[in-house]
Order: sequence, then structure tokens, then C-alpha cells
Amino acid sequence: MNAVMVAEVLRDGVWVVIKLCAPMLLLSMAVGVLLAIFQAVTQIHEQTLSFIFKLTVVVLVLLIGGGWMMETLLDYARGLFELMIS
Repeated sequence: MNAVMVAEVLRDGVWVVIKLCAPMLLLSMAVGVLLAIFQAVTQIHEQTLSFIFKLTVVVLVLLIGGGWMMETLLDYARGLFELMIS
């Protein structure tokens, strides 16, 4: 295994992490911004309100996209194991 292959495996690993984390992070950030605007307008300053909505969004994303996330991770792991064997 040379340096080019190691760099390619690491690049693919970072890309998989970005693909898996991006939906949860982006949606929870959007919910956080919307709730912050809502709290600023209504002057409700409850800390747990945003936490509960963000947690709900993350759980829904995991329920909806969990299969796709697992398949993506399994494909990457299979590729790593095939690379180790060869």
C-alpha cells in the first residue's frame, strides 16, 4: 500500500463522514435558527425548547435516512476490507 492509496482511502472516509453527518447537521442548524427567530420575536427564552426540537429533527432524520446511512457506511467498510485482502 503506497501513499497514494492511503490518501485515497482517507479522502473517501472523510467524504463518507460528510455525507452521513450533513443532513442531520444542516437540518438541526436550520431548526435552531428558526427557533431562535421565534424566541426573539415572542421573547420566550426557554433553553430546552430548541433542544427538544433539534433532538426530534435528528431522530427523524435517522429514522428516515438510517437505511441509506448504513448502506453507505457498509459500502465503505466493504471497500476497505477488499483493499486489505488484495
